[in-house]
Amino acid sequence: MGELLIVGIGPGAYEKMTVEAVKALERCQVVVGYTVYAELVREHFPDKEYITTPMRQEVERCRLALQKAKEGNCTVLICSGDSGVYGMAGLTLELLSEFPQVKVTVIPGVTAALAGGAVLGAPLTHDFAVISLSDLLTPMETIKARLRAAVSADFAICIYNPSSKKRKGYLKMACEIVMEYYADDTVCGMVSNIGREGQTMEILSLEELAKKEADMFTTVFIGNSTTKKIGNYMVTPRGYSF
Repeated sequence: MGELLIVGIGPGAYEKMTVEAVKALERCQVVVGYTVYAELVREHFPDKEYITTPMRQEVERCRLALQKAKEGNCTVLICSGDSGVYGMAGLTLELLSEFPQVKVTVIPGVTAALAGGAVLGAPLTHDFAVISLSDLLTPMETIKARLRAAVSADFAICIYNPSSKKRKGYLKMACEIVMEYYADDTVCGMVSNIGREGQTMEILSLEELAKKEADMFTTVFIGNSTTKKIGNYMVTPRGYSF
C-alpha cells in the first residue's frame, strides 16, 4: 500500500516545525507542495524529489501527491501552518476514494494563529474564532455572517487572508463589521511573515487597524472586550483571580 503523509510545516522556519514533521520529511522520497512552501523546506531536505504547483491548483496538487504514493513512493504533501487548518488534508481525504491503495496520515503543524499569537504575547488565551476573509471558496455573505456571530459572542478573532491584490479593502470591511459590536479602542495586533525573514508585528487599536493595509502573509488578531495591552504584549485574560 502506498503511503502519503500530509505534513503541516508550521509558519516557515525550520525551528518551528514539529519533530514529527521533520522525521516525515527525512524519510520520504517525494515532496509535493505549493511552490513557495517547497522553497521553505528544500534547503533542509535537498535530496528529495520535489513536485510543485502554483496557487489555485490545489486539486491537481493533491492528486499528484496521491498518485506518487500509489506508485510506491513515500510521499509528503506539505502545507504551511497546520495541514488541517485551511490546508490540504480535507481535500486530500475527499479525493482518497480515487486512490484506495494509498494510506494517508495527517501530521499537524503550528498554524499562524498560534505562531503569530506567540509573537504578540497571548491574544488567544480565552475562547476565540478563526475566520478567513478569502471569498474564493466561501461566499462573502457567509464570511460577514461568521464575523457578526463571533463578535456578538465576544470572541477574540484571528483573521487569515486579510487582503490580497484582488481583495483590497476586505480588512477594512471586516473591521467595520466588528466595530458595530466592539469599541474603537479594542486592542488588536498584526504579524507579517511569521517565522520567516522580515517578520514584523504591531499592536494597535481596532480603529487604527481599519486603516491598515495587509497581504496574504499577514495574520490579524482582534481582541475581545477584555483584551489589553501589557507593555509590548497583547493579552486576552483567561479570568484568573490574583
